[in-house]
Amino acid sequence: MRLFDATTATLERALDVRLTRQGVLAHNVANVDTPGFTPRDVNVTTQVQTAAAGGLGLDATQGAHLGAEGSSGSRPAVTTEEVPGARRLDGNAVDVDRVMATLAENAMQYSAAARTVSRKLAILRYVASDGNG
Repeated sequence: MRLFDATTATLERALDVRLTRQGVLAHNVANVDTPGFTPRDVNVTTQVQTAAAGGLGLDATQGAHLGAEGSSGSRPAVTTEEVPGARRLDGNAVDVDRVMATLAENAMQYSAAARTVSRKLAILRYVASDGNG
């Protein structure tokens, strides 16, 4: 019997991706006045679907990286992509209102995934204690 199932692994990956996305979006806000800055975002759906399909192998970004058998258990990198949008006269394409709304949505999604993991762990704790709280 497996203690942590595929759902738990997918939720863990979703938390990792959402946390990374929060940092990427915050980076966009921090560069709102940087001329020529192109905002980036994380496609959460693609990243989590890859995890659900078993694509959690390690990404070797350099030839000197160790293979999976010699890895330290690190997670694969979350890829970002450029966000298309209208550029201002200074070449910056950050839409602060849109980024702030996306930040709020991402925070709610992270919180929902964290609550789900917490509930799954509470069930395991209940079972491990033979139903005695």
